[in-house]
Amino acid sequence: MAYINKIILKTFIDGPGSRMAVFMQGCNLRCKYCHNPETWNLCIHCGECVKNCKKGALFFEDGKVKYNKDLCAKCDVCINVCPNNSTPKYEIMSAGDVYKIAYYNKDFLDGITLSGGECTLQYEFILELFKLIKENTKLTTFIDTNGYIEFDILKKLIDVTDGFMFDLKALNSENHIKLTGYDNEKILKNLEYVSKNGLLYEVRTVLVEGFNDSEDEIEKISEYIYKLNSYTKFKLIPFRPLGVKGELSNMESFDKEKFEKCYNISKKILKSRLKD
Repeated sequence: MAYINKIILKTFIDGPGSRMAVFMQGCNLRCKYCHNPETWNLCIHCGECVKNCKKGALFFEDGKVKYNKDLCAKCDVCINVCPNNSTPKYEIMSAGDVYKIAYYNKDFLDGITLSGGECTLQYEFILELFKLIKENTKLTTFIDTNGYIEFDILKKLIDVTDGFMFDLKALNSENHIKLTGYDNEKILKNLEYVSKNGLLYEVRTVLVEGFNDSEDEIEKISEYIYKLNSYTKFKLIPFRPLGVKGELSNMESFDKEKFEKCYNISKKILKSRLKD
């Protein structure tokens, strides 16, 4: 069983082709710029969301918060008032439950991508689901990850995964700690291992002013990706405050002219491997 935040039945931005994206609940990093901090933790049933839900979609039953999606106005007030960076709307689903959805939609899909939160925290679920996908469909299996995974778990996941998409918050370890609360030694080791196995589909970096946007950092990240292999795509993403909580919630969106400058630095190194 796994905690599932939401399922998008058709997306073209979560890997190659048309994909079903499964976003899982729970994360092991605390990125200051996170656009969906409601995926960090499990619900503690404090009731703040129940008190603020004007449609009665949230209620208590046996001491736990329950959710009636038929009454939900999708206003996200429950997410905004949650003191625990969670949501009362995630579901508990088995690998078989998710597989059935993918199988039913398989004729319209190229693959399935698991994301989060950090999906690899529930790696046993991934192993079971991806084995079902491999045995019964032609869909490709992808993992979208922050890379902060134990190495022995990563090696198990590689056996059932066709591609990985890594977030690289910063190459400089101090910058990484400032952004996430953790260093990036484990992440870089895992990223390089996936690259050597020919499975590193894409690396992404969100540019946050004052943290990882120096010309030197952009140049070093781009050179690092370039030297990893000849196939991985790299994507630069400008920071936006949408959904962000905490100290960066009032930060302006990343400056367009500065982003263009960063993009051109990376483009000069990676050329066609830099994604628009």
